[in-house]
Amino acid sequence: MAFALPKLSYAHHALEPHIDTMTMELHHGKHHQAYINNLNQAIAGTDLDNEPITAILKNVSQHSAAVRNNGGGHYNHTLFWSILSPQGGGLPSGAIDEAICQHFGSFDQFKEAFSAAATARFGSGWAWLYVADHGELNICSTPNQDNPLMDVVSAEDRGTPILGIDVWEHAYYLQYQNRRPEYIVAFWNLVNWEEVAKRLQQAR
Repeated sequence: MAFALPKLSYAHHALEPHIDTMTMELHHGKHHQAYINNLNQAIAGTDLDNEPITAILKNVSQHSAAVRNNGGGHYNHTLFWSILSPQGGGLPSGAIDEAICQHFGSFDQFKEAFSAAATARFGSGWAWLYVADHGELNICSTPNQDNPLMDVVSAEDRGTPILGIDVWEHAYYLQYQNRRPEYIVAFWNLVNWEEVAKRLQQAR
Protein backbone atom coordinates (compact mmCIF):
# COMPACT_ATOMS: atom_id res chain seq x y z
CA MET A 1 0.00 0.00 0.00
CA ALA A 2 1.50 3.32 -1.07
CA PHE A 3 2.13 6.02 1.51
CA ALA A 4 0.18 9.27 1.09
CA LEU A 5 0.62 12.89 2.12
CA PRO A 6 -1.19 13.47 5.43
CA LYS A 7 -3.72 16.27 5.49
CA LEU A 8 -3.01 19.10 7.88
CA SER A 9 -5.46 19.89 10.66
CA TYR A 10 -4.92 23.61 9.97
CA ALA A 11 -4.60 25.84 6.92
CA HIS A 12 -1.20 26.68 5.44
CA HIS A 13 -1.58 30.27 6.59
CA ALA A 14 -2.67 29.36 10.11
CA LEU A 15 0.83 29.29 11.63
CA GLU A 16 1.51 32.93 10.73
CA PRO A 17 3.39 34.96 11.88
CA HIS A 18 5.69 32.24 13.22
CA ILE A 19 5.87 30.17 10.01
CA ASP A 20 4.86 31.91 6.80
CA THR A 21 2.29 30.64 4.33
CA MET A 22 4.64 30.09 1.39
CA THR A 23 7.03 28.04 3.52
CA MET A 24 4.15 25.83 4.62
CA GLU A 25 2.87 25.42 1.06
CA LEU A 26 6.29 24.38 -0.19
CA HIS A 27 7.33 22.39 2.86
CA HIS A 28 4.14 20.36 3.15
CA GLY A 29 2.95 20.22 -0.44
CA LYS A 30 6.29 19.92 -2.26
CA HIS A 31 9.09 18.72 0.04
CA HIS A 32 7.03 16.20 2.00
CA GLN A 33 5.26 15.00 -1.12
CA ALA A 34 8.63 14.41 -2.80
CA TYR A 35 9.76 12.20 0.10
CA ILE A 36 6.56 10.17 -0.25
CA ASN A 37 6.89 9.82 -4.00
CA ASN A 38 10.50 8.66 -3.70
CA LEU A 39 9.70 6.28 -0.84
CA ASN A 40 6.83 4.68 -2.73
CA GLN A 41 9.08 4.22 -5.75
CA ALA A 42 11.85 2.68 -3.59
CA ILE A 43 9.59 0.10 -1.95
CA ALA A 44 7.31 -0.74 -4.90
CA GLY A 45 7.18 -4.50 -5.48
CA THR A 46 9.28 -5.31 -2.39
CA ASP A 47 8.45 -6.88 0.97
CA LEU A 48 8.24 -3.35 2.41
CA ASP A 49 5.17 -2.52 0.35
CA ASN A 50 2.78 -3.36 3.20
CA GLU A 51 5.00 -2.51 6.16
CA PRO A 52 4.16 0.42 8.45
CA ILE A 53 6.70 3.21 8.35
CA THR A 54 7.81 2.60 11.96
CA ALA A 55 8.69 -1.02 11.19
CA ILE A 56 10.65 0.03 8.11
CA LEU A 57 12.67 2.61 10.04
CA LYS A 58 13.46 0.34 12.99
CA ASN A 59 15.31 -1.96 10.59
CA VAL A 60 16.42 0.70 8.14
CA SER A 61 20.04 -0.49 8.13
CA GLN A 62 18.82 -3.44 6.06
CA HIS A 63 17.38 -1.19 3.36
CA SER A 64 18.63 1.20 0.70
CA ALA A 65 19.70 4.79 1.18
CA ALA A 66 16.55 5.83 -0.70
CA VAL A 67 14.37 4.06 1.86
CA ARG A 68 16.35 5.55 4.74
CA ASN A 69 16.29 9.12 3.47
CA ASN A 70 12.76 9.23 2.12
CA GLY A 71 11.20 7.00 4.77
CA GLY A 72 12.76 9.22 7.40
CA GLY A 73 11.57 12.30 5.57
CA HIS A 74 7.99 11.01 5.51
CA TYR A 75 7.94 9.94 9.17
CA ASN A 76 9.69 13.06 10.46
CA HIS A 77 7.45 15.50 8.63
CA THR A 78 4.28 13.63 9.60
CA LEU A 79 5.28 13.97 13.24
CA PHE A 80 6.30 17.61 12.76
CA TRP A 81 2.93 18.68 11.33
CA SER A 82 1.10 16.93 14.16
CA ILE A 83 2.94 18.72 16.96
CA LEU A 84 2.32 22.18 15.49
CA SER A 85 -0.88 24.12 16.14
CA PRO A 86 -2.15 27.67 15.67
CA GLN A 87 -3.36 27.35 19.27
CA GLY A 88 -0.05 25.91 20.45
CA GLY A 89 2.68 27.32 22.61
CA GLY A 90 2.62 28.15 26.27
CA LEU A 91 3.56 25.66 28.94
CA PRO A 92 2.85 21.94 29.06
CA SER A 93 0.76 20.52 31.86
CA GLY A 94 -0.05 17.17 33.38
CA ALA A 95 2.04 14.08 32.63
CA ILE A 96 4.24 15.69 29.97
CA ASP A 97 5.13 18.57 32.28
CA GLU A 98 5.89 16.16 35.11
CA ALA A 99 8.09 14.02 32.87
CA ILE A 100 9.99 17.03 31.52
CA CYS A 101 10.60 18.44 35.01
CA GLN A 102 11.64 15.01 36.32
CA HIS A 103 14.22 14.44 33.60
CA PHE A 104 15.47 17.97 32.94
CA GLY A 105 14.88 19.79 36.22
CA SER A 106 12.43 22.36 34.84
CA PHE A 107 10.66 23.29 31.63
CA ASP A 108 13.06 26.19 31.10
CA GLN A 109 16.06 23.86 31.39
CA PHE A 110 14.47 21.46 28.91
CA LYS A 111 13.66 24.28 26.49
CA GLU A 112 17.22 25.57 26.68
CA ALA A 113 18.72 22.11 26.06
CA PHE A 114 16.37 21.30 23.18
CA SER A 115 16.94 24.69 21.53
CA ALA A 116 20.69 24.25 21.90
CA ALA A 117 20.55 20.85 20.19
CA ALA A 118 18.56 22.35 17.31
CA THR A 119 20.84 25.36 16.98
CA ALA A 120 24.05 23.31 17.08
CA ARG A 121 23.01 20.77 14.42
CA PHE A 122 25.52 21.36 11.63
CA GLY A 123 23.87 21.53 8.23
CA SER A 124 20.51 19.84 7.76
CA GLY A 125 18.78 17.72 10.37
CA TRP A 126 16.46 17.57 13.35
CA ALA A 127 16.37 17.93 17.12
CA TRP A 128 14.23 15.49 19.10
CA LEU A 129 12.64 14.89 22.45
CA TYR A 130 12.20 11.14 22.64
CA VAL A 131 11.30 8.35 25.03
CA ALA A 132 14.26 6.03 25.41
CA ASP A 133 13.78 2.29 25.60
CA HIS A 134 14.09 2.41 29.40
CA GLY A 135 11.27 4.98 29.60
CA GLU A 136 13.25 8.12 30.28
CA LEU A 137 13.04 11.31 28.25
CA ASN A 138 16.13 12.36 26.32
CA ILE A 139 17.15 14.97 23.77
CA CYS A 140 19.24 14.30 20.69
CA SER A 141 19.96 15.71 17.26
CA THR A 142 20.19 13.71 14.05
CA PRO A 143 21.51 14.58 10.57
CA ASN A 144 19.49 14.68 7.37
CA GLN A 145 16.22 12.71 7.80
CA ASP A 146 17.43 10.29 10.47
CA ASN A 147 15.51 9.93 13.74
CA PRO A 148 15.70 8.00 17.03
CA LEU A 149 13.58 5.11 15.70
CA MET A 150 16.31 4.09 13.29
CA ASP A 151 18.79 1.34 14.06
CA VAL A 152 21.49 3.40 12.29
CA VAL A 153 21.66 6.06 15.01
CA SER A 154 23.87 5.55 18.05
CA ALA A 155 22.40 3.29 20.74
CA GLU A 156 22.19 6.10 23.30
CA ASP A 157 20.01 8.15 20.92
CA ARG A 158 17.43 5.47 20.15
CA GLY A 159 13.82 5.58 21.23
CA THR A 160 10.41 6.91 20.22
CA PRO A 161 10.25 10.57 19.15
CA ILE A 162 7.47 12.66 20.71
CA LEU A 163 8.61 16.17 19.71
CA GLY A 164 10.81 17.25 16.82
CA ILE A 165 11.92 20.37 15.04
CA ASP A 166 13.02 20.46 11.42
CA VAL A 167 16.17 22.55 11.02
CA TRP A 168 16.68 21.96 7.31
CA GLU A 169 16.88 25.36 5.64
CA HIS A 170 13.72 24.65 3.64
CA ALA A 171 11.81 24.76 6.93
CA TYR A 172 12.63 28.39 7.64
CA TYR A 173 14.82 30.10 5.03
CA LEU A 174 12.12 32.07 3.17
CA GLN A 175 11.16 33.86 6.38
CA TYR A 176 14.24 33.74 8.59
CA GLN A 177 17.06 33.43 6.02
CA ASN A 178 20.15 32.28 7.96
CA ARG A 179 18.68 33.18 11.38
CA ARG A 180 17.96 29.66 12.57
CA PRO A 181 17.88 30.69 16.27
CA GLU A 182 14.96 33.07 15.54
CA TYR A 183 13.03 30.25 13.88
CA ILE A 184 13.65 28.03 16.90
CA VAL A 185 12.34 30.73 19.25
CA ALA A 186 9.22 31.07 17.06
CA PHE A 187 8.70 27.29 17.08
CA TRP A 188 7.86 27.33 20.80
CA ASN A 189 4.79 29.46 20.05
CA LEU A 190 3.33 26.61 17.99
CA VAL A 191 4.01 23.44 19.99
CA ASN A 192 0.86 21.38 20.51
CA TRP A 193 1.53 20.05 24.00
CA GLU A 194 -1.63 17.93 23.99
CA GLU A 195 -0.27 15.98 21.01
CA VAL A 196 3.16 15.66 22.63
CA ALA A 197 1.48 14.34 25.81
CA LYS A 198 -0.49 11.82 23.75
CA ARG A 199 2.70 10.61 22.09
CA LEU A 200 4.38 10.30 25.48
CA GLN A 201 1.56 8.09 26.74
CA GLN A 202 1.70 5.91 23.62
CA ALA A 203 5.48 5.52 23.84
CA ARG A 204 5.54 4.32 27.44
